Amino acid sequence: MHFHRYEKYWLIFGLCTLVVFLTIVGVNAFSGGHQPPTGMMTLDPTKVDQTPPFDQPGLKKVDDNTYEANLIAMAFGYNPSKIEVPVGAKVIFNVTSKDVVHSFTIPGTNVNMMITPGHVNTSEFSFDKPGSYLVLCNEYCGSGHHMMQMTIEVK
Repeated sequence: MHFHRYEKYWLIFGLCTLVVFLTIVGVNAFSGGHQPPTGMMTLDPTKVDQTPPFDQPGLKKVDDNTYEANLIAMAFGYNPSKIEVPVGAKVIFNVTSKDVVHSFTIPGTNVNMMITPGHVNTSEFSFDKPGSYLVLCNEYCGSGHHMMQMTIEVK
Protein backbone atom coordinates (compact mmCIF):
# COMPACT_ATOMS: atom_id res chain seq x y z
CA MET A 1 0.00 0.00 0.00
CA HIS A 2 1.39 3.34 -1.02
CA PHE A 3 0.88 6.52 1.03
CA HIS A 4 1.31 9.95 -0.44
CA ARG A 5 3.95 12.09 1.21
CA TYR A 6 1.33 14.47 2.72
CA GLU A 7 -0.70 11.55 4.06
CA LYS A 8 2.40 10.35 5.89
CA TYR A 9 2.89 13.81 7.38
CA TRP A 10 -0.70 13.93 8.62
CA LEU A 11 -0.47 10.42 10.09
CA ILE A 12 2.73 11.29 11.94
CA PHE A 13 1.23 14.60 13.12
CA GLY A 14 -1.94 12.83 14.34
CA LEU A 15 -0.02 10.13 16.21
CA CYS A 16 2.30 12.69 17.83
CA THR A 17 -0.70 14.78 18.90
CA LEU A 18 -2.33 11.69 20.40
CA VAL A 19 0.83 10.79 22.35
CA VAL A 20 1.20 14.36 23.67
CA PHE A 21 -2.48 14.49 24.69
CA LEU A 22 -2.35 11.15 26.53
CA THR A 23 0.89 12.14 28.25
CA ILE A 24 -0.60 15.43 29.48
CA VAL A 25 -3.77 13.72 30.74
CA GLY A 26 -1.75 11.00 32.50
CA VAL A 27 0.69 13.40 34.16
CA ASN A 28 -2.13 15.70 35.34
CA ALA A 29 -4.14 12.77 36.71
CA PHE A 30 -1.30 11.33 38.77
CA SER A 31 0.23 14.63 39.89
CA GLY A 32 -3.22 15.84 40.99
CA GLY A 33 -3.74 12.73 43.10
CA HIS A 34 -6.56 11.35 40.96
CA GLN A 35 -6.95 7.62 41.26
CA PRO A 36 -9.60 4.97 40.88
CA PRO A 37 -11.79 4.36 43.93
CA THR A 38 -10.40 1.94 46.47
CA GLY A 39 -11.82 0.03 49.39
CA MET A 40 -14.50 -2.02 47.72
CA MET A 41 -16.46 -2.68 50.90
CA THR A 42 -19.67 -4.56 50.21
CA LEU A 43 -22.58 -5.49 52.42
CA ASP A 44 -26.02 -7.08 52.22
CA PRO A 45 -28.41 -4.27 51.19
CA THR A 46 -31.28 -5.92 53.08
CA LYS A 47 -29.28 -5.74 56.34
CA VAL A 48 -27.80 -2.24 56.12
CA ASP A 49 -29.48 -1.20 59.39
CA GLN A 50 -27.81 -4.09 61.25
CA THR A 51 -24.34 -3.76 59.66
CA PRO A 52 -21.71 -1.60 61.40
CA PRO A 53 -21.05 1.31 60.97
CA PHE A 54 -24.45 1.88 59.37
CA ASP A 55 -26.34 0.49 62.37
CA GLN A 56 -25.63 3.90 63.96
CA PRO A 57 -25.55 6.39 61.07
CA GLY A 58 -24.25 9.88 61.68
CA LEU A 59 -21.05 11.76 62.38
CA LYS A 60 -18.25 10.21 64.41
CA LYS A 61 -15.07 11.99 65.50
CA VAL A 62 -11.95 10.07 64.45
CA ASP A 63 -9.29 12.47 65.76
CA ASP A 64 -8.84 16.19 66.46
CA ASN A 65 -9.57 17.34 62.92
CA THR A 66 -11.07 14.29 61.18
CA TYR A 67 -14.67 13.12 61.20
CA GLU A 68 -16.35 10.09 59.66
CA ALA A 69 -19.89 10.47 58.32
CA ASN A 70 -21.67 7.14 57.90
CA LEU A 71 -24.78 7.81 55.83
CA ILE A 72 -27.56 5.75 54.29
CA ALA A 73 -29.26 6.85 51.08
CA MET A 74 -32.82 5.59 50.89
CA ALA A 75 -36.04 6.36 49.07
CA PHE A 76 -36.30 10.14 49.04
CA GLY A 77 -33.88 10.95 51.85
CA TYR A 78 -30.61 10.38 53.67
CA ASN A 79 -30.16 9.07 57.19
CA PRO A 80 -29.34 11.31 59.02
CA SER A 81 -30.85 14.27 57.21
CA LYS A 82 -28.51 16.80 58.83
CA ILE A 83 -24.98 16.78 60.23
CA GLU A 84 -22.79 19.52 61.73
CA VAL A 85 -19.03 19.71 61.21
CA PRO A 86 -16.45 22.31 62.26
CA VAL A 87 -14.76 24.57 59.71
CA GLY A 88 -11.52 23.11 58.40
CA ALA A 89 -12.26 19.55 59.49
CA LYS A 90 -11.69 16.69 57.09
CA VAL A 91 -14.85 14.63 56.66
CA ILE A 92 -14.74 11.08 55.35
CA PHE A 93 -18.12 10.24 53.83
CA ASN A 94 -19.09 6.54 53.82
CA VAL A 95 -22.38 6.18 51.98
CA THR A 96 -24.47 3.16 51.00
CA SER A 97 -27.99 2.48 49.78
CA LYS A 98 -30.49 -0.10 50.89
CA ASP A 99 -33.00 0.14 48.05
CA VAL A 100 -32.07 1.58 44.62
CA VAL A 101 -29.30 3.57 42.92
CA HIS A 102 -28.85 7.08 44.34
CA SER A 103 -26.10 9.65 44.25
CA PHE A 104 -24.42 11.79 46.89
CA THR A 105 -23.52 15.18 45.45
CA ILE A 106 -22.45 18.33 47.28
CA PRO A 107 -22.74 21.18 44.72
CA GLY A 108 -19.68 23.44 44.57
CA THR A 109 -17.33 20.67 45.78
CA ASN A 110 -15.67 17.66 44.20
CA VAL A 111 -17.87 15.26 46.20
CA ASN A 112 -20.02 13.34 43.74
CA MET A 113 -20.62 9.62 44.22
CA MET A 114 -22.98 7.11 42.67
CA ILE A 115 -24.49 5.04 45.50
CA THR A 116 -25.53 1.49 44.65
CA PRO A 117 -27.17 -1.06 46.97
CA GLY A 118 -24.62 -3.41 48.51
CA HIS A 119 -21.59 -1.15 48.00
CA VAL A 120 -20.04 1.41 50.33
CA ASN A 121 -18.66 4.47 48.54
CA THR A 122 -16.11 6.70 50.25
CA SER A 123 -15.05 10.28 49.62
CA GLU A 124 -13.12 12.88 51.64
CA PHE A 125 -13.62 16.62 51.78
CA SER A 126 -12.49 19.51 53.99
CA PHE A 127 -14.96 22.36 54.40
CA ASP A 128 -12.95 25.60 54.50
CA LYS A 129 -15.89 28.01 54.64
CA PRO A 130 -18.73 28.06 57.17
CA GLY A 131 -22.26 27.78 55.90
CA SER A 132 -24.99 25.40 54.97
CA TYR A 133 -24.16 22.85 52.26
CA LEU A 134 -26.93 21.01 50.46
CA VAL A 135 -26.53 17.36 49.49
CA LEU A 136 -28.52 16.26 46.45
CA CYS A 137 -29.32 13.02 44.64
CA ASN A 138 -28.60 13.20 40.90
CA GLU A 139 -29.89 9.73 40.06
CA TYR A 140 -33.61 9.43 39.46
CA CYS A 141 -34.87 7.14 42.21
CA GLY A 142 -38.65 7.46 42.01
CA SER A 143 -41.54 9.88 42.22
CA GLY A 144 -40.20 11.69 45.32
CA HIS A 145 -36.68 12.09 43.92
CA HIS A 146 -36.96 15.89 43.76
CA MET A 147 -37.38 16.01 47.58
CA MET A 148 -34.26 13.92 48.32
CA GLN A 149 -31.76 16.14 50.08
CA MET A 150 -29.62 16.51 53.17
CA THR A 151 -27.93 19.46 54.92
CA ILE A 152 -24.35 19.76 56.16
CA GLU A 153 -23.90 22.65 58.57
CA VAL A 154 -20.32 23.90 58.77
CA LYS A 155 -19.64 26.05 61.82
